[in-house]
Amino acid sequence: MSNTAAQPQFNRVPKVTFDFWLIKLMAVTMGETAADYLGVNLGLGLTKTSLLMAGVLLVALWFQFRQKRYVPWAYWLAVVLISIVGTLVTDNLVDNFGVPLWTTTIIFTVALAATFGAWFNSEKTLSIHSIFTNKREGFYWLAILFTFALGTAAGDLVAEYFGLGYMATGVLFGMVIASLSLGYFFLGLDAILGFWLVYILTRPLGASFGDFLSQPKEYGGLALGTIITSVIFLAAIAAIVAYMSFTHEGEELVA
Repeated sequence: MSNTAAQPQFNRVPKVTFDFWLIKLMAVTMGETAADYLGVNLGLGLTKTSLLMAGVLLVALWFQFRQKRYVPWAYWLAVVLISIVGTLVTDNLVDNFGVPLWTTTIIFTVALAATFGAWFNSEKTLSIHSIFTNKREGFYWLAILFTFALGTAAGDLVAEYFGLGYMATGVLFGMVIASLSLGYFFLGLDAILGFWLVYILTRPLGASFGDFLSQPKEYGGLALGTIITSVIFLAAIAAIVAYMSFTHEGEELVA
């Protein structure tokens, strides 16, 4: 009989900390401005940008799935890229296929619910603290993609269709996130439900902030431009990822 102790099983995604939400918010902000930069400023157009970033995302996910544990650079690279692709998925439906924003919001709500249903039916849990197989990680990243697409649609619906503008939309979603946080800490809101709701809502919050910083003043922005805004947030993300890598923050044994 072997006396060799079983190797510890590590979670492939990070535990939720303040830095997790900070870098996630910056990732979605950069996702909005980077998509605009590639499609508009570089003149690639929506279709070419979408195909290019989808290809890059697949490569990044290949690296991520090979890690078998949480590795900050691989994980957050995938998050940044999937935030861009999620934005582009919604933009393609609206701009190239003429699907109304309220319809895309419904479509991605149903798609996300179906993903959660299939995930729970297969694994009997939606916990993000036990992502240690390829199947669970596949469900996780599919859900992440739909949260970005849904967040883009919902944010644009409020900002453009209902005409609230960038700042008001960001404040609105920020207030909803704050309410959910209070519900979790003081009123017993389910942790899994609260996590995924906030994950969805940080997308329109970050996108509204990114648009506010990058768009011209005549459209209600600060006119920093997509290049400067993207570089600022990319540098901040890189710094936090380096910190996480050095301190091993976010590493977690499977629950």
